[in-house]
Amino acid sequence: MSRLEMPWGDAEEALLAQALAEDTGPEGRDVTTEALVDADVEASAEIRAREGLVVSGGAFARRVFAAVDSGIKMETRVEDGERAEAGQCVLALRGPARGLLTGERTALNALQRMCGIATAAARMAEVAGRYGVRLLDTRKTLPGWRRLDKYAVACGGGTNHRMGLWDAVLIKDNHLAFWRERHKGSLADAVHQARERCPGLKIEVEVDTLEQLRDALDGAPDWVLLDNMGPDLLREAVAMCAGRCLTEASGGITADTLEAVAATGVTAISVGALTHSAKAADLGLDFL
Repeated sequence: MSRLEMPWGDAEEALLAQALAEDTGPEGRDVTTEALVDADVEASAEIRAREGLVVSGGAFARRVFAAVDSGIKMETRVEDGERAEAGQCVLALRGPARGLLTGERTALNALQRMCGIATAAARMAEVAGRYGVRLLDTRKTLPGWRRLDKYAVACGGGTNHRMGLWDAVLIKDNHLAFWRERHKGSLADAVHQARERCPGLKIEVEVDTLEQLRDALDGAPDWVLLDNMGPDLLREAVAMCAGRCLTEASGGITADTLEAVAATGVTAISVGALTHSAKAADLGLDFL
């Protein structure tokens, strides 16, 4: 696969600084390391996978160690988006032992979360891909980690849905409840108004019945979100949408139910659990 580029900007820089500050306190100290490890001690270490996983977050880990001590030298052994087997070195490190010890937990916290998301996404994306279906993430991300969580999904072969509330329109039940109080219109009318007020943006509308779907399709949305529909109902919905709009299945989809949903012919499947419930991957830092 082509090399992935982890997003990095002011928000991620601030996130890194905050993560280090909460660990080293207002004075930026690792008191245990200061007490027991002399400043001139050099060491080598490796961050290793302790289980099979898909790597994501290597650049974050490198930035942690660089921020702690610029004298630490690093060599990436497994790139983001690639698979590491149990026992394999992901990142090799050499430099001041104090810096390695101080940066260890912050680097591992990021790596374990991001590799966990990437690994979960890879498992589900592989199943969905057999049917030509895209695996989408959601906005159910850790606050402040949105771009990194979604990057981890991409490392696993998933596709990023909208980044936030600003880059696409997704009309859900709660939006319609407020809109209908004033306008008394149909789903199609809501789609027309959204397109008028947000020109240039993709318009998606959530439905949970075929009746709602018929109504929504009259508004010519770009996508419909088919919420909590079983496989049989999904097949009917997909047939209704053929040639008219793209389809997204959502709502409590798990690794156990994913294949049955993918087999219905939907365009994409969104899974919030990729980012809100992914199990942290098992990695550790071992001194040589």
